[in-house]
Amino acid sequence: MGFLVSSGEESGRGGRSSRVGFKALIRRKQVDSADSSSSSSSGHHQLARELSIPHLISIGVGATIGAGVYILVGTVAREHSGPALAISFLIAGIAAALSAFCYAELASRCPSAGSAYHYSYICVGEGVAWLIGWALILEYTLGGSTVARGISPNLALLFGGNDHLPSFLARQTLPGLGIVVDPCAAILVLIVTALLCMGIKESIAAQAVVTGANICAMIFVIIAGSYIGFKTGWVGYELPTGYFPYGVDGMLAGSATVFFAYIGFDAVASTAEEVKNPQRDLPLGIASSLSLCCALYMMVSIVIVGLVPYYEMDPDTPISSAFAEHGMQWAAYVVSAGAVTALCSTLLGSILPQPRILMAMARDGLLPSFFSDVNKKTQVPVKSTIASGVGAASLAFFMDVSELAGMVSVGTLLAFTTVAVSVLILRYIPPNEVPLPSSLHESFDPLSLPIHTSAYDVDGKDAEIGSIKDSARPLLEKVDSSVDIPIISSYLARRGYTLNEKNRRKIAGWTILLTCVGALLLTYAATNLRLPSYVRYSVSGIGVMLLLSALIVLSCIDQDDARHSFGHTGGFTCPFVPLLPIVCILINTYLLINLGVGTWARVSVWLVIGVIVYAVYGRTHSTLRDAVYVSAEHAEKINNYSREVLA
Repeated sequence: MGFLVSSGEESGRGGRSSRVGFKALIRRKQVDSADSSSSSSSGHHQLARELSIPHLISIGVGATIGAGVYILVGTVAREHSGPALAISFLIAGIAAALSAFCYAELASRCPSAGSAYHYSYICVGEGVAWLIGWALILEYTLGGSTVARGISPNLALLFGGNDHLPSFLARQTLPGLGIVVDPCAAILVLIVTALLCMGIKESIAAQAVVTGANICAMIFVIIAGSYIGFKTGWVGYELPTGYFPYGVDGMLAGSATVFFAYIGFDAVASTAEEVKNPQRDLPLGIASSLSLCCALYMMVSIVIVGLVPYYEMDPDTPISSAFAEHGMQWAAYVVSAGAVTALCSTLLGSILPQPRILMAMARDGLLPSFFSDVNKKTQVPVKSTIASGVGAASLAFFMDVSELAGMVSVGTLLAFTTVAVSVLILRYIPPNEVPLPSSLHESFDPLSLPIHTSAYDVDGKDAEIGSIKDSARPLLEKVDSSVDIPIISSYLARRGYTLNEKNRRKIAGWTILLTCVGALLLTYAATNLRLPSYVRYSVSGIGVMLLLSALIVLSCIDQDDARHSFGHTGGFTCPFVPLLPIVCILINTYLLINLGVGTWARVSVWLVIGVIVYAVYGRTHSTLRDAVYVSAEHAEKINNYSREVLA
């Protein structure tokens, strides 16, 4: 029964030595590590599978459409896009859809809590997964606090000014400290936290009501604005400056700005473990919510830009002022109500994913087990939810987080980039080894079983991989040219050569790495105007060459056959691979580079703290610390043999 296979990266007798140092950063977990069988064996309880497509659409739309759209249309139209604002929203929506396609495939293949953290742990490794999870914790905490801080000013508008708010809700300045506290923001965060602790169906039902009210406000803007527009002749489009007053460059700059209005659909993926039919519902939920948001954004922008010339729009209250220009001052109350409901739904969408990220990291041993507890009655991670809510409420009460708002985007864009890379890894070099469950360690005596040096030895072949004999092999081997080998190999096969599997994986792995390097070089050089011209053009040229070379190589070599059986099959498959993930990596890297030095300096402090926490706690408490890795081909045989022995 020689099924046990130690990873080629392991050392020591029986492959039981712990991966330490750099090797700890690249250890990967298996797809089903959070499914019911493994969850029960490790003492974890499953989350309630209660969600369907309408619930997912409510989560996605509620988390995406915030109050920013009520302000963003004025700022972007005045400074970048002009009457072409709707095209800016369309291009940004298409760019967001690239990430959505990648999320949809991974969510359907790996339907477990944790979202991008979970996917990167499976495909990339523990080190990158930790940084993604740590960055997402920052994103959701600051995001919730920022949204909560924005609710009280909009409530004040509904009540007729800040002086008319009840004293216990109004912002106040602490004497002697100069700190402006916001009780309304903290109270709202705690209310949302209590709602989330009651259960996923109850909290999503409340979000559906609030999101519906927000959509009704936007529909009012579209219908009433269209009536005024047809009545007055759409004066905003009859301008001598034309449709592109700032040129195509300005329109594209507007797209980069409004791209962040689409951030939020990833909250759908964080609920994967609570979806009844994740293979079908998750891709449809992500696509439907993103499409609905894009349609609403475009229709609102078409109407508002047509009512008032773009250069006369109020950058702070563009929609209310546009209606006021035509004698509908009362519409400001509808717009303010829409902004409040949008902020409330976004607040719930910001706090909902964080407990699930904490729970997933605690399940993997990277955080204390306190965060992994699931309440047996409500079937939600109550302890993680309370911890997340208290942290966000404290920030919202004491701190003016507006200066930290840019940090929210870092976690999202890093997650988008990593998810795109994970799709490439899944297609070309999916993990061919899985960790043996700890429950089976005692069932086997590794010293009594034949141990192979690599998972490539799956049929008694290639047992000498990594040996001197293997290192002396040529990159291309002579084969029978009658064998039918597709794509790039067909040319080599006609001459009797083909890539062996080990070298194909090596080439694909290095190509994916060079894709990331090329995207970084191109975006940095193209956006850094302080560099000398010859340096910018040289570095940009190198980046373009790396990206084009990677696209050609990945398009020509075969994708791994194991992709068909990796994870949960039968779900959504991302189209246009490798082109779509490469473009997604390039767009997200460009946006990351443009976040500014100040934002990156603040985020770096948080990431350094995360590295310290991982080195002190996560690395030594990881559930994969003493894992024995077996080939994926033999994992099922090992499990069957274990059942026979224990029967």
